[in-house]
Order: sequence, then C-alpha cells, then structure tokens
Amino acid sequence: MQSTVKDDTSSPFPNYDPVAFSRVMMDVMERAQPIMQQVVSNYTANMDQADLDPLNIQDTYMDFLNAWAKNPEKLIELQVEYWTKWTELWQQSALKFMGNEDSQTLYTPEKGDRRFKSDSWNESLFFDFLKQSYLMTAKWMHKLVRSTEGLSEDDIERLDFYTRQFADALAPTNFIMTNPDVLKETMESGGENLIRGMENMLEDIKRGHGQLKISMTDYDAFELGKNIATTPGRVVYQNDIIQLIQYEPTTEKAFKRPLLVIPPWINKYYILDLRAENSYIKWLVDQGHTVFCVSWVNPSPDLADKDFEDYMDEGIIAALDEIETITGEPDANVIAYCIGGTLMTMTLAYLKAKGKADRIASTTFLTTLIDFEHPGELKLFTDDKTLQRLSKTMEEKGVLEAGHLQKTFSMLRANDLIWSFIINNYMMGREPFPFDLLYWNDDSTNMPATLHKHYLNWMYRDNKLTKKGAIKLHKTDIDVTTIDTPAYFLSTKDDHIAPWKATFEGAKLFSGPVTFTLSASGHIAGVVNPPAANKYCYWSSDRQNKDPEAWLKNTEETKGSWWPHWQNWIEGFTNGEVKARKPKKGIEPAPGSYVKAKAL
Repeated sequence: MQSTVKDDTSSPFPNYDPVAFSRVMMDVMERAQPIMQQVVSNYTANMDQADLDPLNIQDTYMDFLNAWAKNPEKLIELQVEYWTKWTELWQQSALKFMGNEDSQTLYTPEKGDRRFKSDSWNESLFFDFLKQSYLMTAKWMHKLVRSTEGLSEDDIERLDFYTRQFADALAPTNFIMTNPDVLKETMESGGENLIRGMENMLEDIKRGHGQLKISMTDYDAFELGKNIATTPGRVVYQNDIIQLIQYEPTTEKAFKRPLLVIPPWINKYYILDLRAENSYIKWLVDQGHTVFCVSWVNPSPDLADKDFEDYMDEGIIAALDEIETITGEPDANVIAYCIGGTLMTMTLAYLKAKGKADRIASTTFLTTLIDFEHPGELKLFTDDKTLQRLSKTMEEKGVLEAGHLQKTFSMLRANDLIWSFIINNYMMGREPFPFDLLYWNDDSTNMPATLHKHYLNWMYRDNKLTKKGAIKLHKTDIDVTTIDTPAYFLSTKDDHIAPWKATFEGAKLFSGPVTFTLSASGHIAGVVNPPAANKYCYWSSDRQNKDPEAWLKNTEETKGSWWPHWQNWIEGFTNGEVKARKPKKGIEPAPGSYVKAKAL
C-alpha cells in the first residue's frame, strides 16, 4: 500500500510558529479565566455523583484486575504483542518519514468512524502516526478485556462497553493540541474559537440547569406545526395519557379499514412526521389510509402510578374505541414503533385472552423487542444495583426524567452524539447546524415511575414477555404465543437499540402469519426512509427460519425503501374503499398540545 502522507518533516505542526501559538494560548487563558470559573462553579454544584459510575463498574473492574493478577503469563504475552505492534508502527512510520513508497498504513478507522476524516490526519506524518497509534491502542484494549478469563459474559460486556467509552474519550480528536483542525482554527482566529467555545459551554450548562446539556442543533430554527410535524390534522380525542390525532385526507377515496399509529412514549411521535419530504405519516395519508396517531403525554409526577394496564386501556384501547366511534369500523390496522410495539404485543395477547382479538386486523411492528434475551447494550444498564438506584430516584421524583435516558442513548453512540459536538461547539467555537432529527432527539420525554420500573424489570431483567403467565394484565395471564393476528415486522440491520436478531427472535413467538423485513441502516434512518430518497435496501420474507443469519443468507436484497413493500402487504387488510373521511373539528389542530410540552 502506497503512502498518501506528504512531506512535512520540518515540524509536527507544519506552518505553526510555536512562540506565536504560546502567545495565543496565554491570551486565551487570561480572557477565559472568569468564564471557566463560572463553568466550574455551575457544574460542580449540580454534579450527580451517580454519573461518575453509571454502569456500577467499580466492583467489576476490581474483578478484572484480580483475574489478570492470577494469569500473569497471559498478561505478559499480550503486553509483548502490544509492544511488537508499536515496533511495527514505528518502522512503517519511519519509512514514510524517509519517503519510501512501500510503507504501509497498518491501522485505519472502521467504516462509519468520521473522527479522522480531515485530510490532515493523512497528509501529516505526525498526525498520521498519532491516529494509527491511537487506533492500535484502542483495539488492543478491547482485546485485553475480551481475553479476560474467569469473568461472566455480562461482566465482559460491561467492561468492554466502559473501555469503549474510555477509549473514545481519549481520542486525539478530543484535545486541542492533538486535533489539527482545532490547532489551525486557533491560530487563524487568535484563539477566538476557544473563547466562543467556553461561552457555548456556559450557555449549555445554564440550559441544563447546572448540568452540561450539549446543544445538538439550532433550537430556534424549528417550531412544531410550522416547519416540523406539519401534516394537517385535528386532535379528536384526549385523556390523561394521550391525544389522538386524525389526519386530513389527500385522496378522494380511502381504505375502509382505518390505520392507527402507536409511537414509543419514550420519544415524541413526530419522528414519523418531521418534514413533508420524509414524513411517514404524510406518506401513509397519501396512499389512501385514514390515519390516526397517538401522541403520548409528557408525564409529570402526578402520573407516577400509571402502569402498563393504564397505557393499554387509556392508550391503545381508548384510541381503538374512539376510532370505531368516528369511522363506524369495528377493527383497525395498527402500526407500533419500538416500545410502542412491546405494549402492542401485550395488548394483542390480552385481547386474545379476552376473546377480542378481532378488534385488530393486522399489526406492523417497527424495530420492536419482544424477546429481551439479547437486547443489546441497553441491557448493561439493567443490573440489580443500577435498577435499585434508578428505582429510588424515580420513587423520589415520580418520573424517570427525560435527560437520564437521553444520556444513556448518547453513551451508546458517544462519538456521534457527544464528542463530535464537544469538538464543534466547544473547541471549534461553532454553533451546531440546524437539523430536524437532532431537534427531535433532544426533545425528550419523562416516563412514569411505575411504568418504567416495570418495563426495565419485567423486560430487560426478567424477559417475562416470553414466559406464559409471567405478566398479568387486569388479573389475566397473557401469552404472546397465542397471538395469531397477521404481523409485519420491520427491523433495521445496524440498530443499536433493538438489535435485529433479537427482534427476529420475538417475531418467531407469534402463532399467526408473520412477514419479517430487514432494512439497512439504524433505528431511525432505517425506518424513516421515504421512497423518493432512493436510499438503502431491505430484505423481506414470510418464510419461517430458526436462525436469523440463515434467514438473511437465503433472502433476496431489494434496493430502496421498504415502504412500498409494506404498502403491498397492508393492502390485503384494508377491506375495500370508502369516501375519504375528514376529521371533525375536535379539540385543536395537529400536532396538538401534548407534543409541545417540554420535559423539565
């Protein structure tokens, strides 16, 4: 492999005057001192000690050290391997230094790692070496953890996750002196970028009421009902838990059987209605569906005792009742997203036990976990100690505050959702770019204490939904294997919240006909993928297969969005056509007031 590194052997920081740079930094420190004092004062006064060890890793880390103390031969072997890799990297870097075209690049970022996209990381000998040495060390750290003997698989996974957080934090991109783009900006602006960055940090601490709440977008650029969540409709019903929105038709005829959308209550529904060009809800309306959508309340502590029964009764079943009243139709097709699909599964099993399963003609599950045996990295946050601490906090406050879950999701993708913004906002001193998806991501919701406690314990810890009678709703045993309602499962290949192999296992539990579809991309982009964008691909089959990898291997790939494929499937359950139904005046225009309530 030929080197792309340019000759910059005169200095590791080409074209930079170290004296001038020192003067800039001295000026920055002097001007920034009052800002930093305020930042430190605000932050430390409101620091949550639990944030210092969110995974309860201390005991596991001690077990890790003890395990290696008992196996010194293996540790020495790995250390020798590490220093051998250092020697190889030094040799190849020396060849590049001498202009040898046969020199090799030994370590490159993984696909999707955008931290080293700047040309400086490849064109400068110093930064190329720094990049490769970091990637090599991070890789070795993970190997060390994975090679530990005598620890449980759960402990290994927890250590590996924590190691990734540590390695991500120590990336050279995250420090002024080792990020070429920040160095360049600092010299060219005379340090103004760092002053602006500190001011941005102070504003974010104020925005977080003493906690650092990193700005991810320009929040003034968006307004619900104006440039996002704009599909016309009316709120036609509400109770303590939901507002029900009915959307204006765009076709003269509509399918006779109405369609109900159940979003997750951990997020706001308008992820399915961001802009006209990528709105799944608008697309559904344009296909001729009479679309209703649940907008969950952003709960306050007075809803602390609400549980799965309440969210089923006052959420899904109340919505079905109102839809029947409005349309005269005794049943509906349902689309349920993420945790909304988990609740939908419980509702289907309950209705089946009560002899009322015919209220739902078909169900579509978007990235839904039913079998929580292998639910991905979120399981790392559900050990007994973490659950006990979380339960105590929720009991005190009545809700799980929105920021807690947002921090957890950010940790799952720290480079994209934490460090990239620290670099942009605080080191480069720039304002975040207006981005509707990140506006939605930051517009998070609280969760009732009882509901969320049971969700974490019943699903992530105990996997009760897969066990007959382990969950009772209104004193009725539920059994998901009795569900025979036709189902369409949509999962996404790179999903870090609901891993597709885990959703595949859940789909196998149903006794009725199941079509399983796997979209490329992740938990959001793989779902919100309009046909006009002509992005990604999908695999789909109604063949039963015990092994997800075998299913994928024997399923044909189709280019583009899964939406039209789903439309072809759902047309078998639409029950003919009627004149398009316009919503009644109702309570207020869409998107309604529930979705506009901010979590405090």
